[in-house]
Amino acid sequence: MRDTSYINAGTGLILGIESSCDETAAAVVRGGTEALSNVVASQMNLHANYGGVVPELASREHLRNIVPVVREAMDRAGVGFNDLDAIAVTEGPGLAGALLVGITYAKALTFGVDKPLIGVNHLEGHIHAVLMEARQRAETPMELPLLALVVSGGHTHLYLAEQKGEDRWRYRNVGRTVDDAAGEAYDKVAKLLGLGYPGGPWIDALARRGNPQAVPFRFAQIKPRIHRNGIVPANKKAPPKHDGPSFDFSFSGIKTAVLRYIETNHMREATAERRAKLAEHPEWKPDTDEAAALCDAQTLDLIASFQHAVVGNLLRQTFAAAETFGARGIVVSGGVAANSELRRRFQAEAGRRGLPVAFPSLALSTDNAAMIAAAAWQKLVAGDFAADDLGPAPQLRLGGG
Repeated sequence: MRDTSYINAGTGLILGIESSCDETAAAVVRGGTEALSNVVASQMNLHANYGGVVPELASREHLRNIVPVVREAMDRAGVGFNDLDAIAVTEGPGLAGALLVGITYAKALTFGVDKPLIGVNHLEGHIHAVLMEARQRAETPMELPLLALVVSGGHTHLYLAEQKGEDRWRYRNVGRTVDDAAGEAYDKVAKLLGLGYPGGPWIDALARRGNPQAVPFRFAQIKPRIHRNGIVPANKKAPPKHDGPSFDFSFSGIKTAVLRYIETNHMREATAERRAKLAEHPEWKPDTDEAAALCDAQTLDLIASFQHAVVGNLLRQTFAAAETFGARGIVVSGGVAANSELRRRFQAEAGRRGLPVAFPSLALSTDNAAMIAAAAWQKLVAGDFAADDLGPAPQLRLGGG
């Protein structure tokens, strides 16, 4: 629902609510620029026991956390509900039950305090996490169009982002994963090697101790599968194909290659021992010497080679897309954007090309609500509010082909 008469954004205070996966988050942001608070209740320790997010448990924890998290975000910001101009909530993509908790609470809150509700795409939120912090630092905005890489445990997408007027962003999806997301591959490989969950921090820390050239992983060119009747099967994970070049990703193959390497080199027994030892010491962190000592040189080389290959693939596809579509800058966001090797190699390549690249702070790389409130700012200015029947959209897409 769009109310074009709503041209006065007031003080610009937006309460953002995020519950798409396993973090319950709330934040108050002023004018899409200044984060007055940003509170996150993580479920990481709960899901670590299962090696991944359990949707039913995630929904239950959101129900427990949503009220105290919102209350704390408001208290830290030093504002009351009557001070708000709008409430923004993630409508998708994500886990249906988890999204439902946030949306239901946000709708009840807007009804109770008589404020407009704004639905936000989680992926757009990740992009605006970077843009918000750049505005906070009073940096000169990067020239448009931007190429945004959103890379996390659930998503690996490339978007060509342009601004239409002062209050409209337009996104074109030019690349996506056809199977596993990059962060998902990190988690699965870490599990294969008996490491902790989530896998990203473990692999990032341990990769520094190995030889990234030890195992020559390769990424094949992605081609559509053709059935005998000549029909290309639909990919439920990906948006429809668009005209022109696309820069897709696939990470299931390298996961399988790691599994075969483990089996071929008889590493299963050592992996089982490592898993058992780490279970005895849940307090160990990925960068501790005790944890690293559980990995022999061959394992560390495998970890380093895996990360080197994945980051290399992300880098090649991103910069090739930037060149093809004439992007004037690159934005990298999502949980995997916290990876130290990814940041280092992207910055080096961007420097060689004279192309600006921006990352979010580590705190805003993972799921948070400040990014949701920031992305809602333009919608508030435009009076672009959610309809009364807003509901969870687990497969919500951002932009067209």
